[in-house]
Amino acid sequence: MNQQPTWGWPTDRLPRVLVVDDQAINIRVAFEALRGDHEVFMATSGEQGLQVFRDARPDLVLLDVVMPGMDGHEVCSQIKAGPDGADVPVIFITGHDSDQAQVQGLGHGAVDFIAKPFHPEVLRARVRNHLLLKFQTDYLRSAALYDGLTGLANRRHFEEVFAGRWRAAERNAQPCAVLMIDVDHFKQYNDCYGHQAGDECLRQVAGAIGKALMRPMDLAARYGGEEFVCLLPETSLPNAGPVAERLLCNVRELAVPHAASGAAPVVTVSVGIATSLGGSGRAPQDLLADADAQLYRAKAAGRNRACAASA
Repeated sequence: MNQQPTWGWPTDRLPRVLVVDDQAINIRVAFEALRGDHEVFMATSGEQGLQVFRDARPDLVLLDVVMPGMDGHEVCSQIKAGPDGADVPVIFITGHDSDQAQVQGLGHGAVDFIAKPFHPEVLRARVRNHLLLKFQTDYLRSAALYDGLTGLANRRHFEEVFAGRWRAAERNAQPCAVLMIDVDHFKQYNDCYGHQAGDECLRQVAGAIGKALMRPMDLAARYGGEEFVCLLPETSLPNAGPVAERLLCNVRELAVPHAASGAAPVVTVSVGIATSLGGSGRAPQDLLADADAQLYRAKAAGRNRACAASA
């Protein structure tokens, strides 16, 4: 079982800290100061530090500035340039703590400095404060992008990603597909089983929808109420259909009882599929409208099915 740090790290694992220093004694002191409340990773050169960073995905980096070969400034710049490092706090540990040195380090993306020789309690307190600040920032970012009930992207996040994917499709003349999804007879489900059961139903359906998407570029989102949407970049109509069928099957296999449904004895969904080729002069709202129209076709045809717009 994972430990919890004594100062209340708000996840189910210990925070990961990477210490990069060419002096073994400095690494040892940092390790002894942090090992009780943190999972500590170590590297003795800049190049090794970058490799450990990629492998371990730490929550915070303690980084010496002066090292042979790649120095701390270069390591920090490379960490911050990558998609996995932009939000990871880097604290420089250095014997050069002049104003000029600090300005230079901050310019490379560091958040703090600790002067050598450092006191273990000072190190522990600085690390704790920056980790808690990181957690709070990550939480606020997640709350802004994801639906609190289902964990899927929220509508705002979907619209931002959709706009970017649409521009890419237009530049490259590639297809883009959208699936609009609605839980069948969800009002009746709430009336029959209650709103708490309705929330749990939406969570399970959201999970089934997410599992139907196989590529990192695909995005599932809660669009509002019991309505969901999936964005499938670089996907034509023949390739979008199997995704919709997999999604329908996943939801049926949940086997969530729905005695008040006219579509099936279990919870089901209806799906509308639409695709468009980038560069055709259409707007992203047109694709959403097409998918929505197909969703209503699926509902009118008896629900628990997918309908697609003609290519």
